[in-house]
Amino acid sequence: MAAALDEAAGTLLAVWEAARESTTSRLSGAQLRAVMVVEQYDGINLRRLATLMDMLLSSASRLCDRLVAAGMLEREPGRFDRREISLHLTPEASRLLAELRADRRRRLARVLAGMTPEGRQALLRGMSEFDESARRRESLEAGWPVLQASAERPEEPVAERPEAASAGDPPVAQSA
Repeated sequence: MAAALDEAAGTLLAVWEAARESTTSRLSGAQLRAVMVVEQYDGINLRRLATLMDMLLSSASRLCDRLVAAGMLEREPGRFDRREISLHLTPEASRLLAELRADRRRRLARVLAGMTPEGRQALLRGMSEFDESARRRESLEAGWPVLQASAERPEEPVAERPEAASAGDPPVAQSA
């Protein structure tokens, strides 16, 4: 099962990587991960970012320096301890992430359009359960509270309608 999933996941990763390359070509993979962590934990401090990214504090600091210089992150003094720095996304970083997700969802919708409704539904159920299991396991191993997946899960992934097949881009799926 793991080998079959590994092979099938290659296609999903290729779709994601194509979207990342076209949208965020000016950010490295580590920089994009850091931006996504800061998006999830707005106001996170540098130490927690380093922990979540499994990096040395000095490496995380240099990474943030580059993201600040690129206009992706802002640093602010902490609310409770002025010596502590909190990290926030800039509007440009938020726009970049929105573009990335829209591109990724367009690409996924094209693939989903070739699947049966039953296959799409089974995929969503399986991926949702996989996500929940991975989050529980990761949180338990790290001693962190369980992260919640996106609350907005559609009943069925949005895919291109047959009548819209020749009318440009398919609709964008609503789940994260």
